[in-house]
Amino acid sequence: MEHWPAFEKKMQAEGLNDTAIAAFKYNYSVLTSGASTMVPESAIAPVDSLPRMESLTAKPNPALLKQTLMLKLNGGLGTGMGLDKAKSLLPVKGGDTFLDLIAKQVRSMRADYKTDLAFMLMNSFSTSEDTLAHLAAYPELGTGADLEFVQNKAPKVTAADLTPAAWPKDPSHEWCPPGHGDIYPAMLGSGTLDKLLAKGFRYMFVSNSDNLGATMHLGLLTHFAASGAPFMMEVAERTDADKKGGHLAKDAQTGALLLRESAQCPDEDEKEFQNIAKYKFFNTNNLWVDLQALKAQFDKHSGALPLPVIKNAKTVDPRDKGSTKVLQLETAMGSAISCFQGATAIVIPRSRFAPVKTTADLVALRSDAYVMTADFRIELAPERNGVPPDVKLDGRYKFVDAMDALGAVPSMIGCKTLTIDGEVEFAPNVVIKGNVTIKNTSGGKAVVPAAVYENTTVEV
Repeated sequence: MEHWPAFEKKMQAEGLNDTAIAAFKYNYSVLTSGASTMVPESAIAPVDSLPRMESLTAKPNPALLKQTLMLKLNGGLGTGMGLDKAKSLLPVKGGDTFLDLIAKQVRSMRADYKTDLAFMLMNSFSTSEDTLAHLAAYPELGTGADLEFVQNKAPKVTAADLTPAAWPKDPSHEWCPPGHGDIYPAMLGSGTLDKLLAKGFRYMFVSNSDNLGATMHLGLLTHFAASGAPFMMEVAERTDADKKGGHLAKDAQTGALLLRESAQCPDEDEKEFQNIAKYKFFNTNNLWVDLQALKAQFDKHSGALPLPVIKNAKTVDPRDKGSTKVLQLETAMGSAISCFQGATAIVIPRSRFAPVKTTADLVALRSDAYVMTADFRIELAPERNGVPPDVKLDGRYKFVDAMDALGAVPSMIGCKTLTIDGEVEFAPNVVIKGNVTIKNTSGGKAVVPAAVYENTTVEV
């Protein structure tokens, strides 16, 4: 920890609060101790069975809503899709953005249960201004401090000597997001956690802003409150499409639940990591937290939760691969499952998990494979039996502005896989069924004419 004073000084100069500094100090201490951040196969065991949402029998208790906060994580820019603004400002269905649909979900829930369901966002420095401006159209949700707290930022670490990274030509590159595990120190350091507890709040439901299936669910809230558990994770069954993402497991010694992310898996264990018959469940990032238990954990650990640390190797300027090699220390909010004794998980239907990570996801979401419910949730059409279409786009469509040039979104309610190779534009009334590949090797743009395409490769 010989370089710690330099990090502390840098963070104080940036105006970061004591909780943010304590959280980074813990992560940095894990790095400098040489302790492995890996979770090898030998340390864990699979989770075989869990309770299922559809089997819950307790009568939903609307009175609990008065003690419950619905929180959306909204710190992410859509940089992976070529955006320089909050990803939640992307139009999803019928011109509505993620934020519009979230606001309408909250409004719908308040009307249905005749209660002022509390709602907040965790924004980042990059998303706060745009988000609050957009939500001005929904004044009933609240404003400013009532509506948001802002996540912290963390210094990048020079890989060679573990000193604070320096990049004088653009000092903003010296900082990075600390991962969504920062939700906990950001809540404490901003005063939000103490304010909520003082107002009588007990429970929090948190999910990603790009997951429009994740609405407040009274049955799950009632189950969580009755269980007395400090923490509950919504998990879904892994399919082939999920095998590269993290999975739920349990500690081989204690039996306590934990998460293993891909960055924590040693190379030699990758085959087992991707074994969906063995590790059946993945974290949807829909989490239920007892706020009193969270506060107790902070008190127990002197203000810094001992979350597992994820070490990401990058360059200080992400666009300059020749720039200084750095480490970004991150934590994941779901990994807090291992911090709470008695934490639980519950299997949910895929309808509560419809995230957008890529332009391919967005194409699927805008199609008729997904429907909007009366309470403004976006979920897979019933005909799909819980299985999303697998869309693979040509690399030229990685960014949203290029993706929009694909033209009309085809009907994909009966699509299993859609692969696009080359530059194409869909005419209106294209229907995709089964496994379809569309190829254009001409070098120019080609139009896919209106027709039904089923289990075929189309050369246009």
